[in-house]
Amino acid sequence: MSTPAGGADDASPEAPDETLPDVAPQLRGLRRRRGLTLEAAARRAGLSPAHLSRLETGRRQPSLPMLLALARIYGTTVSELLGETPPERDPIVRAGRAEPAEADGWIYHQAGGPGRAMQALRVQVPYATSGDLLRVHPGEEWLYVLDGRVRLVLGDVAHVLDAGDSAHFDSLTPHRIGAATRQGAELLFVHTLLQSPAADLCLGAEAPRR
Repeated sequence: MSTPAGGADDASPEAPDETLPDVAPQLRGLRRRRGLTLEAAARRAGLSPAHLSRLETGRRQPSLPMLLALARIYGTTVSELLGETPPERDPIVRAGRAEPAEADGWIYHQAGGPGRAMQALRVQVPYATSGDLLRVHPGEEWLYVLDGRVRLVLGDVAHVLDAGDSAHFDSLTPHRIGAATRQGAELLFVHTLLQSPAADLCLGAEAPRR
C-alpha cells in the first residue's frame, strides 16, 4: 500500500477494463464541484496531473486503490464514482437484527447499516498478545472504549486507553488493538473500508458467524 497510486501506472500502459463503467464524467464533475484544480486533486491522490487527466478523459481506467483514494478526496463513495444508484436503506439499526461475527477471539456486533462507505461496530476485544497481527490498509479508524482497558499500538508507539477514551487514526499507520487486561474490553469501532461486510474487517472473509 506504500506505492503511490500514480507512479507505476504512468510508467506502463494499462489495458482498458471493459467490466468497469466509464467513470470519467463522474471524476471530472466531482472534482469541479469540490472546487479542486487538476493539480491539487492529483497531489492529494498521489497521482500525476497527467495521469488524473487521462482518467477524467477516459483514456485510462482507474484501479480500485485509485477509486478509493479519489472517493475519499471528493467526500463520496466508490459506488457514486461508478455511477451506481444507491438502494433505499433503513437508517435505523435495531438491536439483535444481525448475528454477531467472531474471528480470532474478537466478536463484532453490527452497529451501522450494511453497504456503506463507513462501517460502525460494537466490538468485544480479547487480551492483547505480542503475536497479534499488525494491520495496514487504506482508510481511517475511530474507536471509543466502552468498558475495560485497550492497548493500541500505532507504529512504534503504544497507548493504553481507559473507558471513555477514544482514538482516531489513519489506517495506513501499522496498528494493533487488544485488551490491556485478561478480562477483555469492549469498544465502539468505526472505520472506512470499501463496502466490506461486518465479518471481513481486514481479517479476511472466513470469519464464522456465532
